[in-house]
Amino acid sequence: MNDSATIEQTSTLRGRLIDYLSLERNVSLASAAVFIIGLGEELWKKFLPKYLEALGASTGVIGLFGTAEDFFDAIYQYPGGWMADRLGRRRAFLIFVILASLGYVVYLVSPSWPVVFVGLALAMAWQSMASPGIFALIGDALPRERRAMGFTLQSILKRVPIVIAPVAGGALIGSLGVINGVHVALLITVALALVTVILVSRINVAVKASHTTGIIGVWQTFHAALKRLLISDVIIRTCEGMTGVITILYVTNVQHFTIKEYGTLIAVQMITSILVYIPAGKIADRVGRKPFVIATFVSFALFPLAIIAASSFVLIVLAFVIGGLREIGEPARKAMIVDFAQDNVRARSVGLYYLIRSLSITPAAAIGGLLWSVAPQVPFIVAGIIGLIGTFVFAITVEEKYAS
Repeated sequence: MNDSATIEQTSTLRGRLIDYLSLERNVSLASAAVFIIGLGEELWKKFLPKYLEALGASTGVIGLFGTAEDFFDAIYQYPGGWMADRLGRRRAFLIFVILASLGYVVYLVSPSWPVVFVGLALAMAWQSMASPGIFALIGDALPRERRAMGFTLQSILKRVPIVIAPVAGGALIGSLGVINGVHVALLITVALALVTVILVSRINVAVKASHTTGIIGVWQTFHAALKRLLISDVIIRTCEGMTGVITILYVTNVQHFTIKEYGTLIAVQMITSILVYIPAGKIADRVGRKPFVIATFVSFALFPLAIIAASSFVLIVLAFVIGGLREIGEPARKAMIVDFAQDNVRARSVGLYYLIRSLSITPAAAIGGLLWSVAPQVPFIVAGIIGLIGTFVFAITVEEKYAS
């Protein structure tokens, strides 16, 4: 085979791969930005409850921290979408990275646990404010039939750091102690945030925005099926929020696994998610979204129950495999949200959806912390029951024709 034929074949294979994975330039840049900053954040993020504990916080305060995280996640969503529509995706992303970087610095210099709450208010800017813009960018850049795969790429690059970083973060903490280990991880994160600034500065996508539409007007554009999806999603995320921030405490303090082992469990969870993402995203684009969303919701319900049922390391690994399966329908669910959003208010529609969802579940983590005082297993049992209710609500209220 001559050189020109080889080059042509390579180019064709590359083109097919790009098409199969929906690797549009702007989507790829945004996904790479998610990967880079996530690589830094996940070094310490899963260990923040232990960091707070080391700074003197009680379990109740740690539950309150989870509630504060949900609160900021809620109130930042719509402003983030508004900025992405009004300023453009690139400028908004740059602002969000800078704000988050300031938060990492506050975490780093915190002398006591109350100051960590101040850092949280800033650090959530990327995670929450940027989210509607990333959703909207995928909707801007890709046609309907390729969006689930677009979200699959973004989701994989978001989860890969969760496979790698917690193991490294756990090793840092194991060798340096909780406080010093988290501090080193935060310094690395600040450096990676600078790299993220370079990536998002290259994003260039046209936005067709209507600046006159207010929040009520955006709500009025919501399809009835999107509102029903939102209701079931709120119930499911209440299930997740009730135990999310205290899972590490249950696994390490009650079941007596080490922090390093917990980092390994997080890696197992994320590897599971990554393995199912591509086939699930591709099939969902072809046959419909609903079965995959149901599978996701069932996994949300079973995960907390599997954790408290685990009596050995093998069983806790299986529990975190179930936790990984919670992501099997996430690209499909995200694609449904973007499919229903009107082009001229796309980022704001996503922002409003997540504003309502996150604000609704804000009390969940604090309630989980209070239920812990009854018995550590109680919040996990209650969460599992709530998750099963949410699954049932979605299955009977969102019709297949609106989930395809």
